[in-house]
Amino acid sequence: MLRVFVLLMFTAVSGAAQAQLRGHGGPVRALAISPDGSEAASGSFDTAVIRWSLARNTAEQVLRFHAGAVNAVAFLPDARLVTAGEDARIALWDAGQDAPSRILYGHTAPVAGLAVSPHGSAIASAGWDHTARVWPLRSGASPIIFKEHSQNVNAVAFSPDGRSLVSAGYDATIRITPTGGGGSGLVASLPTPLNTVAVSADAEIVTAGGDGKVYFLNMAGEITAELKAAQAPIIAIALSHDARLVAAAGIRGSVAIIERASHRLLRTLIGPGLPVWSLAFLHDNRTLLSGGTDRMIRRWDAETGEQIGDIGAGAPADPLARFAGDHGAEVFRSCVACHTLDPAEGMRAGPTLAGIFGRRIATLPGYNFSEALKQLDIVWTPETVSKLFEIGPMAYLPGTKMPEQRIGSPDDRAALVNFLQRATKPD
Repeated sequence: MLRVFVLLMFTAVSGAAQAQLRGHGGPVRALAISPDGSEAASGSFDTAVIRWSLARNTAEQVLRFHAGAVNAVAFLPDARLVTAGEDARIALWDAGQDAPSRILYGHTAPVAGLAVSPHGSAIASAGWDHTARVWPLRSGASPIIFKEHSQNVNAVAFSPDGRSLVSAGYDATIRITPTGGGGSGLVASLPTPLNTVAVSADAEIVTAGGDGKVYFLNMAGEITAELKAAQAPIIAIALSHDARLVAAAGIRGSVAIIERASHRLLRTLIGPGLPVWSLAFLHDNRTLLSGGTDRMIRRWDAETGEQIGDIGAGAPADPLARFAGDHGAEVFRSCVACHTLDPAEGMRAGPTLAGIFGRRIATLPGYNFSEALKQLDIVWTPETVSKLFEIGPMAYLPGTKMPEQRIGSPDDRAALVNFLQRATKPD
């Protein structure tokens, strides 16, 4: 059985006239929407977390802490962010800060999933060390460890009242366990290894895994319905906020939209055919965000099945419209969420690139560069910019928070450099 649940990716966007979010240098592994619906957060194999403004469709902050792929992201009710990853660490981030305010240690293998309790007083984690854990957020509290699974735990969710933890594992079981510990709880055995789980506000469990089916269970662990949703393993599911719709994403790139009350397949979204690793609904209950192998965050209308906001080069709202047909501009497109070309557009998650050539690294006024970058002896030239993308930011700029991006093709690197020389030249 393909153990695809190890990896995840992310996408996010909002506003019917806006383009997809591009910025990660690797597949998007995780996705979350802020409590007020104004922000999204994504985690990637590039080890970075990006906080996005959904109103402006731009990256607001790039967070780098994890030493491997970021597998899960979640927002707390107070807008703090929780991230977890391949390095077995869980990090809590205060809004606007570029370093974690708290780090939770305990897992001894990658953390594959996170969940936030209904009142935000605890978080749960799913680990490949065969454990699920509940972490009370009050000061000094120790985590409660659940060791019932015999193989990797891939996903966790809280019951609506917060009194039970629902965990899904590669051992093909759903475990329903009291969050306070002290009880063995219930176990439901399913026909396939499980990759993902969610629980609705009326306490229906939705899970899926290797056989392409979506299973519905009650809180007694009884299977009440099942539906074939894909011809390949399902690796992510999401519930709309009103719990009317279920989205289920498969390894072959399709996303099934299911009416939960009737357990009926409504439609299937067809993307570029690459694996979709993460899903999230916006607060309007119909706009679905999907993230996948192509490193993009796509937006869909789950009611019609149409992809929305797909703006190509030359469209009026495209920031690269005036460069339509320029190959270098298309190579640059994954950078535009974090960097502007015009100084009048100001800073985003990264500094403006206007006038970059001939400038020493980390000297642009008005941008808060890390101390590590300030110590580097680099002047931006066509050669240094090309080298940056040849070997990648993490190797070329130790200490950077720039998402990992490599451009393997010498022709693509040359086109990018040529474009930047023209597009960033002061008037």
